[in-house]
Amino acid sequence: MAENENPPKTGAENPAESAGENAASKAAEKTPESAATKVSPAIDVAVPAAKEISPGTGTSAQAAPPGPAYDEFGTAKRNLPPAMPVAIAILLVAVVVGIIAYVNRAKPVAQGSIDGVWFSQPANMPNPMILIEVTLHNVGQKTLYLEDIKADVVTDQGDQSDEAAAASDYDRYLMAYPELKGHSAPLKVEMKIPPGAEQKGSVMISLPVTQQQFDARKDLTVTIQPYDQRPIVLHEKAASGK
Repeated sequence: MAENENPPKTGAENPAESAGENAASKAAEKTPESAATKVSPAIDVAVPAAKEISPGTGTSAQAAPPGPAYDEFGTAKRNLPPAMPVAIAILLVAVVVGIIAYVNRAKPVAQGSIDGVWFSQPANMPNPMILIEVTLHNVGQKTLYLEDIKADVVTDQGDQSDEAAAASDYDRYLMAYPELKGHSAPLKVEMKIPPGAEQKGSVMISLPVTQQQFDARKDLTVTIQPYDQRPIVLHEKAASGK
């Protein structure tokens, strides 16, 4: 009766089991491939290449960028103002300073002229006497007080000067040099000339020059020094009455 027992069925004889095994095998074969396909986008990340370090320096061999990508506030471009407004400001300051200097410039306190020059040397006198007639105009706003008067003559022998003779000595000089009489009264030290006033006077000097040398003079000036003012220098324009 043992011969009548049914032998175990093979896979070909059990279609249900064969179908399940085939489905499991296909699922197992597809699973790794599908998993790999799904994971790859997550791990596909760009990784920067490692910088090459120069041996012994510890610095990167990669070239530095050409310049900062931001503005630097410590540079002249940021700290200095524009050139055009500065130039205009400097020009305006210069104009203002020039106007102030012109308005406050030193103005002449007086104007004048040399009206005549006379030379005299009598035969009995060792030195000549020279009389110079001048006119002064006080164009300032203050009274002029004369402190000093002198005259200079430039000849081929050089520049020679002399202080004006004192007014108290005029009578004595005119007696010795009568040719010099008949001219203006002496311009006196300590004389005062009010603003807007005109003053005529004569200046008498003595220089060791001959008549010929004096007539060939190159220049003649009279310098009048007021108190607390700039000196007034008069130049000869025409040597009349030489």
